[in-house]
Amino acid sequence: MTLKIGIDVGGTFTDFLVTREGADPQIFKTLSTPKDPSIGVINGLRDIADSMDPPQTLEELVAGVDTIVHGTTVTTNATLTSNGAKSGLITTDGVRDALEMRRGIREEQYNNRYTNVTPLVPRYLRQGVKGRLDRNGTEVEPLNLDDVRKAIEIFKAEDVQAVSICFMNAFANADHEQQAAELVRAELPDAYLTVSTDLLPSIRFYDRVSTTALNSYVGPILSHYLDQLMGRLGEIGFNGILLIMQSNGGVMSPEIARENAALTLLSGPAAGPGAGLVYARAHDQEKCIVVDMGGTSFEAALVVNSPIMVNEGDIARHRLALPMLGIHTIGAGGGSIGWIDEGGLLRMGPQSAGADPGPVSYQKGGTLPACTDADVVLGYLNPDFFAGGKMQLDVEAARKAIEEHVAKPLGMSIEEAAAGMYRVVCNNMAQGVREITIKRGFDPREFPMVVAGGAGPIHSCLICDELDIPFQIVPRESSILCAVGMLMSDLKHDFVRTFVARFDDMDWPRLQALIEDMRSEGEKLLIEERIGEDRREYFIKLDCRYQKQYHEVSFVVPSEAVANGDGDTIAGLFHAEHNRLYGYSLEDQGTPIEIINVRVQAVGTTDKPVYAEEEHAGPDPSAAQKGERSVYIPERKDFAVVPVYDGHALKRGNRITGPAMIEEVTTAIFVSESFDCVVDKFGSFALFRKDREDLVAGAL
Repeated sequence: MTLKIGIDVGGTFTDFLVTREGADPQIFKTLSTPKDPSIGVINGLRDIADSMDPPQTLEELVAGVDTIVHGTTVTTNATLTSNGAKSGLITTDGVRDALEMRRGIREEQYNNRYTNVTPLVPRYLRQGVKGRLDRNGTEVEPLNLDDVRKAIEIFKAEDVQAVSICFMNAFANADHEQQAAELVRAELPDAYLTVSTDLLPSIRFYDRVSTTALNSYVGPILSHYLDQLMGRLGEIGFNGILLIMQSNGGVMSPEIARENAALTLLSGPAAGPGAGLVYARAHDQEKCIVVDMGGTSFEAALVVNSPIMVNEGDIARHRLALPMLGIHTIGAGGGSIGWIDEGGLLRMGPQSAGADPGPVSYQKGGTLPACTDADVVLGYLNPDFFAGGKMQLDVEAARKAIEEHVAKPLGMSIEEAAAGMYRVVCNNMAQGVREITIKRGFDPREFPMVVAGGAGPIHSCLICDELDIPFQIVPRESSILCAVGMLMSDLKHDFVRTFVARFDDMDWPRLQALIEDMRSEGEKLLIEERIGEDRREYFIKLDCRYQKQYHEVSFVVPSEAVANGDGDTIAGLFHAEHNRLYGYSLEDQGTPIEIINVRVQAVGTTDKPVYAEEEHAGPDPSAAQKGERSVYIPERKDFAVVPVYDGHALKRGNRITGPAMIEEVTTAIFVSESFDCVVDKFGSFALFRKDREDLVAGAL
């Protein structure tokens, strides 16, 4: 028996998907253990072992595990909570304040109270050293190694745990950085070291120094966590392959993750979009919106043939200039707390009750009403069947908390206050979807929504009503979609080099040689990861702009076009992408185009679980009905008794007329009055507006 396990450690729950050849996938969830997430991982593995027929010991279970793909939020959480390592920075003399000055742009320019973000490295640990390169990499002033030694002595005295090295124009010549790195390794052998040209050898100094500092800031945290995880797995005899999820939607080995810890920032939800596309393809769709509402946060991502990628983003207002999926995250989850602001308006989140103490209804010491508490009061959650009955929810405690903190201050009944909490959190999530669609030039009405997370399917109908989306898909594995996506992810390695040149004066052989160098680096890593030649792919992207523009457009180009020096084809691709993003192009004006960066992504294809089609069982769902209960109907602004179905007993072709509830062990689905639902050929729940049955006909 060979098992593959996907593990997604979230802020509230740790999710597991177990697959094996010839058997249906199995879903498991356990509460996360924030102080040491590896404990939650082992607890979940113990639950899996106990569920085997016959039950197994942990050692017996892991002996049959071939691969574990693991996603973690430890680096993200360390950055968000400012609990990273004590770090030092060695940089070019005179520019140490670039980390604090950033791009010189105030995000909220009309907010006079808006303060600058606290730098990851305090000023006294940002040490400037003499030595200078020009923009072509030519040495103007030799590196002063005595200055480097003085910086190291300061770091020793201050017990610095991590060191970053980032010099001006080092992207064009790494020699000065490597000289400094050699000294740091010799004098501070136990310190975590990040060299900017090893991590991000590209133009734009602030992007490079911020990303380098972030990598050092979270590096020791990730290394410590991997030591804990691998140590615990080693204690129970795990000898399989361990892979770590990264923010570009791919996976990597723990060794690469240790050296490039920033690649795991924002990687928690990165597996979801790829998995969402698999379910959308069952309905002949090559695009979708993927949303994931868990206990702490809500993530939204856009997929058009493949997940949308971006080359830079921000985490806690710190710039991260590494390729990542374009996922928008807000503080809207089952644990999001309801509160009244200074103006007397109801707000939901971003503060969260998390897993400990959790919502009031968890009976673990929580006192502030959360989204989950509102869902219990509104009838969307069965208090006797939460987590399949493993956890009893206290409805009366939830009602009292909502009454005290929301209903009385607003002069409402408890039910009205709970409905208000429900609507506000749904509106927040709808705005999150607008961020990744409308603001990127896409119409959300043209995309099916794939709904994930334990709390997502309870709220998705109202989100779709807000955005006028007529079709949504709730996979059977929706509550652990990211864990599913981890087992569907490929090994990915991204490389970037700065190459500034105009199309009308291009050195094509030099560009091709640069691409070949990056391709060789990627090939070396894939060989080390035991990926066969027939499973290796390489993709080329160029960052281009019209001359005198500041921002670039990144797009994929055919390798043949670069090899043949086909500037016209590449220019056509650039004009089209610029027009899609900004609504215009300068193709007719003949404005020169210039390249800024060239990128190569090396992909190693992995084996993925295969889902078999179910047999058609007809439209009648009555065999799966388990009862009735009163739930809140948003369209009526009132409660009504609706049928409740066992989601595990529903079969392909079964049709549920809304309003209705569908319950599974790990999630609940609310089919509102505006929607009906059918079970598709893979067992997913396809919800469609009552007048749009044409959207699901092909998947039945």
